[in-house]
Amino acid sequence: MNSSAPASNFTQDDLKARVGLAALDYVGEGQIIGVGTGSTVNKFIDALGTVKDRIRGAVSSSVASTERLLALGIPVFDCNEVDELFVYVDGADEIDCRGCMIKGGGAALTREKIVAAQSRQFVCIVDATKQVRTLGAFPLPVEVIPMAVGRVVRQFARLGGTARVRQANGTPLITDNGQFIVDVTGLKITDPFDFETEVNQWPGVITVGVFARQRANVCLMGTPAGVETLRYD
Repeated sequence: MNSSAPASNFTQDDLKARVGLAALDYVGEGQIIGVGTGSTVNKFIDALGTVKDRIRGAVSSSVASTERLLALGIPVFDCNEVDELFVYVDGADEIDCRGCMIKGGGAALTREKIVAAQSRQFVCIVDATKQVRTLGAFPLPVEVIPMAVGRVVRQFARLGGTARVRQANGTPLITDNGQFIVDVTGLKITDPFDFETEVNQWPGVITVGVFARQRANVCLMGTPAGVETLRYD
């Protein structure tokens, strides 16, 4: 498959597959690769399976991704076994013109941020619908210790946001870390760096789903014309 060929007749799923394949260009011989979470990353994992003999293995940001990697015969390392990763490949729910992102639609934002911080380079893989001028249209995920939920909800209300605990089958969704996810609507995040710093300091917040300090270095974006490569200073 030629990832740069015109894609005008391709579905969103096709575009995800194309950016997943294009991300292999950032995978080096003998490396341990940081791997994120989500439907677009699943396409990357499938592509990674075709070159698994070229790499040492992966560090994964979620139980779901770990299971998929292992099923393909790709060794998975714990973060503590690896000093540094050359590249981290992950998707985003939104990405702006600076490479700042909202992430956490799959509830893995804390582990995603840990793996991103351990990597020299963050390669974001998305389709063009995820590109925005200002972050905030997608509900902002925040991982929160359960006893702090009420106060965190009230703090977001003072910022103009409406926060709700994410549900799964009628009960609060529990993350891989044993915590809750609060999804916040009604925000316009014009300064992602300051916003991320402020919310991360609220007692009870584990991680806010704004990735500004661990923003993308490169974005591979699936468009009707093919895969577009965006680089951020």
